[in-house]
Amino acid sequence: MWRMLTSRLGFMFEIEGFILAGGASSRMGRDKARLRLDGATFVERIAQALSAIAPCVSLVSARPDSADLNLPVVPDVFRSCGALGGLHAALKACRAPWAAVVSCDLPFVTGALLLRLATFTALDCDAVAPVQRDGRVQPLCALYRSTVCFARAEQLLADGELRPRVLLQQVRTRFVVPDELNDLPNDDLLFLNINTPADFAQAQEIIEQRSESKPLSH
Repeated sequence: MWRMLTSRLGFMFEIEGFILAGGASSRMGRDKARLRLDGATFVERIAQALSAIAPCVSLVSARPDSADLNLPVVPDVFRSCGALGGLHAALKACRAPWAAVVSCDLPFVTGALLLRLATFTALDCDAVAPVQRDGRVQPLCALYRSTVCFARAEQLLADGELRPRVLLQQVRTRFVVPDELNDLPNDDLLFLNINTPADFAQAQEIIEQRSESKPLSH
C-alpha cells in the first residue's frame, strides 16, 4: 500500500491536468461541459478523475462563461483550430513535465484509467495514448511530455495541420492497447464519446442501469 501511495504522489508532482472544453457543441445544441450525469457535470466528473494524478486541473476554453465552472481557465492561443488548438494551449500553459489532457465529451474517464496511463510515463517516450477497442487511437485522453509536444504542436498548427493524432505520430508515443486496460472497472465505457442528444440519452440510460447494480467509479 505504501509503495502504491508513494508512486501516486510521485505522479502528482510530475503531471498537470487539463480539460478541453472549447468546442462549439454544435451537434449537442448546448454546452457539453455543463451536462450532468449522476449529479455531476462532465467537467466535474473529469476533474475528479484527473485529480488522481494531478494536483492542478485547468479548463482550456475560449467561451466567455467558462470562469463559472470553478477551475482555472486557459485560453486558446490559436483560435478556431479545433482539438489540436486546445491541446497546444494546454501544453503551452503546463508547468509540469507532463500534461494529462482529456476532452470534456469523455465523461466516463476514470482516475483508475489515468493512473494506469501515468505508469507509462516512466518509459522513454514523449506521449502516452490509449487505443480504443475499435482500434482507434484516443489523443484526447492522453499524456504528453510538455516541452517536446508543445514545440511539435506549434509547428503542426503553423503548417495548417489540425489533427491531434498527427502529433502522436510525430513524437515517441507509447500506445496503450485494450488488453492493457481491460481489467479496469467499466473498461467498455472509458472512451464513450458524448456528442449528440442521442449520445447523452444513452449515457444517462447507462448510468441508471449500472447504478442499480453497482455505482460507476469516477
